[in-house]
Amino acid sequence: MGFTRAELESYRGAEVPDLIGPGVRLLFVGINPGLWTAATRTHFAHPGNRFYPALLAAGLLEHPIDPAAGMTDPQRAEVLARGIGITNLAPRATARADELTRDELRAGRVRLEEFVARWRPAVVAVAGITAYRTAFGRPKARTGEQPEDLAGARLWVVPNPSGLNAHDTVRSLAEAYRAAGAAAGLTTIG
Repeated sequence: MGFTRAELESYRGAEVPDLIGPGVRLLFVGINPGLWTAATRTHFAHPGNRFYPALLAAGLLEHPIDPAAGMTDPQRAEVLARGIGITNLAPRATARADELTRDELRAGRVRLEEFVARWRPAVVAVAGITAYRTAFGRPKARTGEQPEDLAGARLWVVPNPSGLNAHDTVRSLAEAYRAAGAAAGLTTIG
């Protein structure tokens, strides 16, 4: 499935529903939906995004997911059944995360805290150190587990899986996601 630039642009500002359900143990937090994500209503859906390959390599998913055309209901059910949820700091879709304002990211932190208090995951994993530093007012934060919790959940920062993040590979993303998953009490498959 492909989109023209004009088709993608028509999703600018759209919101994508959270993928969340009872029993969530590990909540991944993206920065905000990209235009491809908004078009497919599937988190981390851009074909260059390495989120789902990293979850599979980490042993947190049993089957490969190619979300570029949108996740199927059985795929969503598998993610939820594994105790994994997905939300974003900022709800509005943009072409790039750097289109967000500092105020949007800070407001996202407040919204996230309320969301976590409601759903009560064991671990919250924010995918993106730069956005985390801005949203949480922690300019010197590093990836990994943070010293403070978030509404009672252990707080982690993991690398952003976007293809624009050239510093990480599927393997290094999988290691970070596996560590957060282990902290959440999720077992790996295989």
